[in-house]
Amino acid sequence: MTNYLEQVEEETVGEDLDNSSSSSGDNNDKQKPLQHTQMENFNDESPVLSFIPNSLPLESISEDRVIVDKQNQFNFVPALRSGEWSDIGSRPYMEDTHVCISNLAEKYGFNLLNKEAISFYGVFDGHGGKAAAQFVRDHLPRIIVEDADFPLQLEKVVTRSFMETDAAFAKSCSIESSLSSGTTALTAMIFGRSLLVANAGDCRAVLSRCARAIELSRDHRPCCIKEKTRVESLGGFVDDGYLNGQLGVTRALGDWHLEGMKEMGDIGGPLSAEPELRLFTLTKDDEFLIIGSDGIWEVFSNQNAVDIARKKLQEHNDVKLCCKAIVEEAIKRGADDNLTVVMVSFHLDPPPQVVVERPRVRRSISAEGLNNLRSLLEGTLNL
Repeated sequence: MTNYLEQVEEETVGEDLDNSSSSSGDNNDKQKPLQHTQMENFNDESPVLSFIPNSLPLESISEDRVIVDKQNQFNFVPALRSGEWSDIGSRPYMEDTHVCISNLAEKYGFNLLNKEAISFYGVFDGHGGKAAAQFVRDHLPRIIVEDADFPLQLEKVVTRSFMETDAAFAKSCSIESSLSSGTTALTAMIFGRSLLVANAGDCRAVLSRCARAIELSRDHRPCCIKEKTRVESLGGFVDDGYLNGQLGVTRALGDWHLEGMKEMGDIGGPLSAEPELRLFTLTKDDEFLIIGSDGIWEVFSNQNAVDIARKKLQEHNDVKLCCKAIVEEAIKRGADDNLTVVMVSFHLDPPPQVVVERPRVRRSISAEGLNNLRSLLEGTLNL
């Protein structure tokens, strides 16, 4: 199995919510980078650090907390504040869920020698029911902590844990068939100044750096060339934009009841629960992270979500209310899916006022358009 990057994040887990939400708050802890962790700065052109051809597939809970990183590398000390908000939207059932854990090891009774806090955040977008999303939310963090290589080899631990959680859910479904369903999963782990994002599906993580949106995950959709190639190499196909004509994503946990999607073993089927990982080194210019279910990104561009979050932070500096504002705006824009946002701020103060340079768009006119314009102007002059 390919080597993966290490992962750490803050946890909030949300219950079945119709039109409800939760937020996270205070808890100061020392955080130090873990050994054997590769770190790399990313920009928009940064490659995904690991891409794996197999994959396996929660809902949410939350608390108010602040985590201050005591480590003073490059004169930057991240101060973590998290919040979240969910809404059922126009759907008849709520299948989204999320989790925010300020200290993953402490929550599950794991004693770290250096007492470094590993925070864990996740958003899980269920489909065909909410059982898979809730199962992953409740079991994935614990499975990560109980892995023999935790916390020194988090990249391997996170990848294995996604797969093991998926396999465990398959066993649950074999005992109780009514649980059969699937879920996408995006998690973020923060330790010291390192941010590790793991994604399987089409939830998305977007970072604000000096007011500029940087996408830290890639949507796993059948139209993606790399995903389509992987799917076809494993006996699957894409029909009208759907995996095997049934699913709008190519990676998810669960969905074991769908024929031809998954197989036990090293090769697996075309639907994978194995996450892609990206590792990011935080600096003082990094303002906050937004994690949202796909319903958010259907009506927001990455930059648009960052702009709204920054504006609200400058107004009231409340992370939870920022999440609420994004969800409510998504509803106004006609979003018709369940909506969930988790946001993690890296500073105690609101972001400063800055002017973001927008990319210049070259505009040109075709020869035909030029002739039409010339004819129009000539006709006007002749009048």
